[in-house]
Amino acid sequence: MAMPVTDEGPESKSARTRKRILDAAAYTLSRKGYAGTRLSDVAERAELQAPAIYYYFPSRDDLVEEVMWSGIAEMREHISEILDALPEATPPIERIMVAVEAHLRHELEISDYTTAAIRNAAQVPAKIRARQLAEEAAYGQVWKQLFQDAATAGDLSDHLDLRAARMLTLGALNWASEWWTPAAGPLDAVVHTAQTIIRGGLSGASL
Repeated sequence: MAMPVTDEGPESKSARTRKRILDAAAYTLSRKGYAGTRLSDVAERAELQAPAIYYYFPSRDDLVEEVMWSGIAEMREHISEILDALPEATPPIERIMVAVEAHLRHELEISDYTTAAIRNAAQVPAKIRARQLAEEAAYGQVWKQLFQDAATAGDLSDHLDLRAARMLTLGALNWASEWWTPAAGPLDAVVHTAQTIIRGGLSGASL
């Protein structure tokens, strides 16, 4: 007689352990960087023996690769869901402002995975970056559409190079992970300041 499938089954337990390892790796990588992340640190935070990690990931780089990819994939999904939930009549420039807030909050407040992916993008070997780069390209398409829609609606200055404006916007948002901490001031103030600067810069309006 087949046993019923429950949350306590071996597959479920294995999935939970794997997630615990990934969470611990994201936490460590976001704070110590690629060079400073040791499997012993990950194991300690995950409350496991270090050799147990090799049951789930063949190497440290395989673990790091999964974290780096997940960080961008998570953010793309998170921001896409928020944008999809907006009323259809939301002006394109306001959709950009919503995306600015969602990006900053996900990067700085919600996800160690995203923080780790952004902060370590220039540190990890190219073979680790490949899957993340593909996901970044998909995420970039979300922003490309936002900027194109805003330009079509006349919300953006005619003098802008849209690609440069988009890349500078994302670069500024990503850089916040290098300098912001709760001790630096409330995140709400960072979000408001970013929205004010970006809105003014994109529309050509004076700040």
